[in-house]
Amino acid sequence: MSGAGACGGQYTANTMALVMEFIGLSPMGSASVAALDPAKPAVGEAAGRLVMEMLREGRSARGLLTRTSFENGIAGVAATGGSTNGVLHLLALAHEVAVPLEIDDFDRVSARTPIIADLKPGGRFSAVDLGRAGGVQLVARRLLDAGLLDGSAATVTGRSLADEAAAAEESPGQEVVLSVERPLKATGGLVILHGNLAPEGCVVKVAGEERTGFRGPARVFDREEDAMAAVSSRRIRAGDTVVIRYEGPRGGPGMREMLGVTAAIVGQGLGSEVALLTDGRFSGATHGLMAGHVAPEAAVGGPIAAVRDGDEIVFDLPTRRLDVAISEEEMARRLATWSPPPPRYPRGVFAKYAAIVSTAARGAVTS
Repeated sequence: MSGAGACGGQYTANTMALVMEFIGLSPMGSASVAALDPAKPAVGEAAGRLVMEMLREGRSARGLLTRTSFENGIAGVAATGGSTNGVLHLLALAHEVAVPLEIDDFDRVSARTPIIADLKPGGRFSAVDLGRAGGVQLVARRLLDAGLLDGSAATVTGRSLADEAAAAEESPGQEVVLSVERPLKATGGLVILHGNLAPEGCVVKVAGEERTGFRGPARVFDREEDAMAAVSSRRIRAGDTVVIRYEGPRGGPGMREMLGVTAAIVGQGLGSEVALLTDGRFSGATHGLMAGHVAPEAAVGGPIAAVRDGDEIVFDLPTRRLDVAISEEEMARRLATWSPPPPRYPRGVFAKYAAIVSTAARGAVTS
């Protein structure tokens, strides 16, 4: 599906379980989002039975994946502070089933969707806690009651999303899922920025992050390992903007997660004083002001390839901009003399992948 298709980690798995529920591809059961819940074997068996039932009745995933279900899925990511990986996965799924979906749709839906699930890493609770509080059904019911989901969307059970959400059983005194009237944040956890550094867009996760702007000199690295070495040796200072490039779908190849670098920055107490941007991606566990999926990526000559050490990088979330403070003429001069570095894999399956993969703004698809 994409270079992000092999992404791992508990937070990504939790996010995708939530997304799949909202777009109708998972049975709506609270234990199904509990990564280590003892009910997991029973849920697995029930899922298998449901698959056989779908086959017998001719219900297919392709029949469930509509524009409505994708917008519901985006709302699910936004309302739960979900991972930026949800953007890649949903774009790739939409491409596969020929449903029109653009990266800016995530900003539009997120802007109207409050964060109502107090989930890690930005919040206090895990997906297991969510399951015990009332599950994804409870989140869906809250959003449906507020008119923020389309309850007519079908699910794998053959019932509508509204019917599944109506079965939610809220645990008395639970603190995981808040009301829409008193959310953690009034708008969702995803913001899409454009600008002279990201003409096709980039993704910022704002759940758990209070800063809406940042300006600082670039510290440029052409691979994750070099950035990690600089952070580990304490060469990154408060006020810096860490730029990690050539880690996109083609340059990586495959968009590695920059989790180690972001964790190290936070570990040094710089999480609120440093920003980071990359044409790679992040784990759901990432903290701080971080822009990922910057597109076009450096490996195809995107503007991020022209950034130099010391350039002022400007994040402006209210205006949805990510810019480097140089003129259009200077940007053009730099890109005119740019040439791609040697590929990390000159032959083999990775070389073939890099030759055909699309931009992250389209889901890093290969067809």
